Amino acid sequence: MTFQEHRVLGRTGVPVSRIGLAGGYGIPAQAVERAFMEYGINYFYWVSRKPGMKSALRNLGRSRREDLVIGAQSYTRSPGYLSRSVEKALRELDTEYLDVLFLGWFNKMPRSRLLDRARELKEHGKVRFLGLTGHNRKFHGEMAREEDGPFDVLQVRYSAAHRGAEGEVFQDLPAGRPGITTYTATRWGKLLKPQKMPPGEPPLTAADCYRFALSHPAVDLCIAGPRTEEQMLDGFEALSRGPLDPQEMHRVKRIGDFVHG
Repeated sequence: MTFQEHRVLGRTGVPVSRIGLAGGYGIPAQAVERAFMEYGINYFYWVSRKPGMKSALRNLGRSRREDLVIGAQSYTRSPGYLSRSVEKALRELDTEYLDVLFLGWFNKMPRSRLLDRARELKEHGKVRFLGLTGHNRKFHGEMAREEDGPFDVLQVRYSAAHRGAEGEVFQDLPAGRPGITTYTATRWGKLLKPQKMPPGEPPLTAADCYRFALSHPAVDLCIAGPRTEEQMLDGFEALSRGPLDPQEMHRVKRIGDFVHG
């Protein structure tokens, strides 16, 4: 078993690559295009302040838009600004729609006016699906178990050092659950640093971290945020290596516990 096959993103019904790319750390355009063309990566988490991913998505979207799954996040609490931010994203990416609009940093249900505006954007075809990010795992767990909830995709923190989502989000999921994506698989790089390891223990690789997250059956996709093409390719080793075996899992969890402590 490997992670090279695409997987349906929960109730969206959309097949996605098991690793998605985030553009927030400045990955260059040529790396993004290589990820799509050579590695089958089709899920892209775009942020406006970095030009590399924008350039790549505009280029790929001219002929392959239907093969791309583009997510974007808004932290606003203003319905009016939510609409403006989506329109701005559509202009910058030269596309007619976003696949997933994430309401960012919500640890409880967004106010009804904001949620209504997000639904309007979905009804008008500006976005296909609504997503939610935040750090309140209990609330995300409630949303994950709502088959008719407002959110089609959830994005939760999950790594070998932060495993609380296993009990609070991933358990007892219904058949019609939202898609589950995870981030901070490397715990913001700390799981990769030799000085953070137990004595005599080599650090984890990015591929180890992504393999850990994707080894959980509830996780549809793990987001990677490389700065360079080299970092991206190092992480993509997870795709061909597949799930951690029991011995590898024991080691990764032991290191995660040490780093967390």
